[in-house]
Amino acid sequence: MNDHRTAAVALTVCTTLLVTLQTAPPTWADRSGGGGGSEMKGGSNGRVITAETRVRTVVHGGGADHSSVTGSPSPVGAAWTPPACWYEPAFSPKEIRGAVRAWRAFGASAPLVGGIGNVISEAMEHRYKDGHPYRNYNLSKQGEGMFWASVTNPNREDDPEATSCDRQPFWVDEGQTPAEPMAASPEILAQYAYEELPVPGTEIKMAPKGGSTVNLPTWVWLDKGTFKKVSVTASLPGTGLAATTTAEPESLRIDPGTADAKRFPATGPCTLSARGGGIGEPYARGKAAQLPPCGVTYLRSPGPNATYALRATLTWKIRWSSTSGEGGSLPSGSFGATQRIPVQEIQSVNR
Repeated sequence: MNDHRTAAVALTVCTTLLVTLQTAPPTWADRSGGGGGSEMKGGSNGRVITAETRVRTVVHGGGADHSSVTGSPSPVGAAWTPPACWYEPAFSPKEIRGAVRAWRAFGASAPLVGGIGNVISEAMEHRYKDGHPYRNYNLSKQGEGMFWASVTNPNREDDPEATSCDRQPFWVDEGQTPAEPMAASPEILAQYAYEELPVPGTEIKMAPKGGSTVNLPTWVWLDKGTFKKVSVTASLPGTGLAATTTAEPESLRIDPGTADAKRFPATGPCTLSARGGGIGEPYARGKAAQLPPCGVTYLRSPGPNATYALRATLTWKIRWSSTSGEGGSLPSGSFGATQRIPVQEIQSVNR
């Protein structure tokens, strides 16, 4: 086995061991001139040296009148999920050098692990010091770029795709865009922001309140003021990369909780009203003979002391924009809530 092959195998084995070792070198530091600014920690997913993401998110809009129950929207009608991993600027030349020295010190202070610190540092030196492909950790370029490393989406750490970003840290000059499809970009940040959107559980208004009656329509609606557009901006400090993902209510779907019911409209979800921007229409006196634009009629009672689980699901139209001028649409998302509905049956006696 040649030296290059030996070093490659050693690096794979050693980074795998990083997962199980409970004692590790100090946090990698000294980001001076590297474009960073937050503390970074080295790690491994079993195959490559990884980092913790520095992406930050800020929520805009929404409103205090939302339900206290919030969640991330689920994509509607699309086999799509936000990325489970990507690459972003992670380590300066001094940090890579510091990591090698830290592992050498670790091997010297922990003899029970059989000098594994030296093995790891030698494998790292082969790649980052000895010219395969980097010489002397790129110290001559300190402040002129960063080593980009694989990071895992914190919301998808258990996703099998989280280990698909399997490149070792690679150098990118300051201001350059790496030729890597999964490198951090405004679109990737927008996709990450998608599942950070705190959309509210859907608290519908109903008439009559507190329950329904067999064969009598129940009106359902959402006032415009009870649900609001919400946005999340995801940014990567020190890079100028930022994107904003915005969710705006689009339609409401009612699931009565039983097949013994009729929905209004029968052909699909309740859509935004042209008047006022709400969904459905509030019930008012004089409308008893009308069918609701949004609602349900139960055809059978669930029985004494029983209820139906009515689920109201709001679909959100989702778009993104960025400081670079890029933008577009993302799959619509849905999020709903369930409430128990008693349905009484009025019986009459013919004499």
